[in-house]
Amino acid sequence: MDIQSALEKGQSILIDNNIISAKLDSEILMSQAIREDKKFIILNLHKEVKKRDIDYFENLIQERAKSKPIAQIIKKKDFWKYEFIVNNNVLIPRPDTEILIEQALKLVKNKNRLQILDIGVGSGCILMSILKEKKNFIGTGIDISNKSLQISKVNGQKLRINNRLRLFKSNIDNFNTGKYDLIVSNPPYIKKSILKCLEKDIGYEPKQALDGGLDGLSEIRKVINKSSELIKRNGHFIIEIGFDQKNKVKKILRNKGFYIKKTVKDLSNHDRCIVSIKT
Repeated sequence: MDIQSALEKGQSILIDNNIISAKLDSEILMSQAIREDKKFIILNLHKEVKKRDIDYFENLIQERAKSKPIAQIIKKKDFWKYEFIVNNNVLIPRPDTEILIEQALKLVKNKNRLQILDIGVGSGCILMSILKEKKNFIGTGIDISNKSLQISKVNGQKLRINNRLRLFKSNIDNFNTGKYDLIVSNPPYIKKSILKCLEKDIGYEPKQALDGGLDGLSEIRKVINKSSELIKRNGHFIIEIGFDQKNKVKKILRNKGFYIKKTVKDLSNHDRCIVSIKT
């Protein structure tokens, strides 16, 4: 079977299973199966594929047909300018979260040797993207999941920043190490009652990275409370929020001594993160 025939077959299976991005997904999975990039596939549609690679491709297609996210199938995800290793123990990095990187880099444009804390570090994509851009910053990441921290460690090695990176297994309530110039966080902020109604592919991601409690704000409150103690005076705090949480989160921030600098919208024009300063 040649590449084009295999792609058409894979695409047909995905369409039958209501996968909207069937064509693109088939191409990505073919790249994984034959270990070549997309350009090679486009230029070699009539090239015969080895049976073992066809079998591998068909297995990948079957996984995707069950709505398993592409990133979890191929175990990697592009974020900002870099490729991160991911699995089902970490939240898949999303383009909307890159807004946190943009805002952080604007704030620290002319700064040197800052201490950064990422609360709920997950794959490390937020913290490590900033560290790659700012070569003399020092980063600390905390997470309650050992498995997440293992992935972060792997990504730190892959990006060659482990000499500027510290990782701790800790609940935010119990973390008391250091004072920070910049704190970033993408905490769980989805209401518990909504979790089971989300799209199928989100069901493959770790619940503890999504579950924000009954009102969606329980983890956000903890993060803000502790950040108010860990941040230096005039330090910046950037937090990702749900599209309908802006006013409630701003109130929590103000009550903990933060001045709201701005709210930033995502690619869909929804409120996505709040930038604040500790007064």
